[in-house]
Amino acid sequence: MSIEAIDSAAVETYLRDLQQRICAALETVEGEGGARFLRDAWEKPADSPLQGRGETRVLSEGRVFERAGVAFSDVRGTRLPPSATQNRPELAGRGFRAMGVSLVFHPRNPYVPTVHANVRFFVAEVPALAREAGSRSDQAHAPPVWWFGGGFDLTPYYGFDDDVQHWHATARRACEGFVDAEGAPVHPKLKKWCDEYFFLKHRNEPRGVGGLFFDDWHIGGFARSFALQRSVGDHFLDAYLPIVERHKDAPYGERERQWQLYRRGRYVEFNLVWDRGTLFGLQSGGRTESILMSMPPLAAWQYDYRPEPGSPEAELLSKYLVPRDW
Repeated sequence: MSIEAIDSAAVETYLRDLQQRICAALETVEGEGGARFLRDAWEKPADSPLQGRGETRVLSEGRVFERAGVAFSDVRGTRLPPSATQNRPELAGRGFRAMGVSLVFHPRNPYVPTVHANVRFFVAEVPALAREAGSRSDQAHAPPVWWFGGGFDLTPYYGFDDDVQHWHATARRACEGFVDAEGAPVHPKLKKWCDEYFFLKHRNEPRGVGGLFFDDWHIGGFARSFALQRSVGDHFLDAYLPIVERHKDAPYGERERQWQLYRRGRYVEFNLVWDRGTLFGLQSGGRTESILMSMPPLAAWQYDYRPEPGSPEAELLSKYLVPRDW
């Protein structure tokens, strides 16, 4: 892949626009007089091992969303961290550029699911010093290695067939027209990838009802891979907002609230123990506040808690937190 095939400027323009569109849509859901996003533009200091900039937008204590974060970042480093090279040892020693939009929304009403989405672009390059040194090795003159990644997944506290079916139908539409390396439709692969990735191994339990996930994606060249990223990003609001509107005004009590806080604990566990994006950000010297904006404002843990058999809480575990074809 030649450097001419990569249009990083187009990717940055798209990502910044996506952040703006999603924030505007959430403020519309909050309504007149509702909460608004705080914009925190940042830039890494000159003496930092990681260079770059970004903008983190956070909405807090809203009518609909207890916390919502939408972050854009564009960072560069001289050496990839261990989390990025453990499965790709040939990239060890390379510099990198990583940009993306990542979001997590924690709703106030327990009947509205928590949601996560991420779209990102990554380039690993041979450091300029290695090229300038005149080395004749293949590594010193190797072209950049690039890929796209992303997806979206849903974490409900109470299960509703209509919600999950709509979510997965929209995910399927986002994948229409795209094929994998073997020429097969990508949706089954990206759905299975999501089910396998968002899984708490120490609990033997899915985090939610899945959606889409892809990483290290460069199939069909830059233009086609970028088109898949855009399609996933552009379908996110269509997938999520109808579910929000359906449940945001539903009545609930202390029982539902406590269940929501307990299940949020699982969300925290996954992000801090298993999420590769969190590990990459922390290990590479990223901005901690932006990386951990995915944390819920409140969460709870109870020792060996088991919901009452036959309850809606038990149904979430037995019917919905099971990978299946919706």
